[in-house]
Amino acid sequence: MTYFEIPVTDMDRAVRFYTSVFGVSLTREIVDGYDMALFPPAEDGAGASGALAKGDVYVPSKTGAILYFRVASIDDILTRATAAGAGILYPKKDIGDLGFVAEIEDSEGNRIALTQQKT
Repeated sequence: MTYFEIPVTDMDRAVRFYTSVFGVSLTREIVDGYDMALFPPAEDGAGASGALAKGDVYVPSKTGAILYFRVASIDDILTRATAAGAGILYPKKDIGDLGFVAEIEDSEGNRIALTQQKT
């Protein structure tokens, strides 16, 4: 995968949510008539880039594909996410050698997964 889009219904609310939870700066643009907020590329160029996307073809859902965000600390993200109004759909769980996983519902109603490597 090289690129992803997360559907949103309220771009300002979604930008506030993702900025406060993940500590990233998003770049707002209109692309092909759609309101987008682009995530910054990884510093090492690895991984997928993506955007929040608002438009008639973008419908938030908890039932579609699940995006996994690798984070340094799931506990920190869960604290910030709940403070920003997120629901916890799947609490932090130890998954052995693979690390830890949890799932939240973002400000728009999407299921977003978190993964943390063991150190």
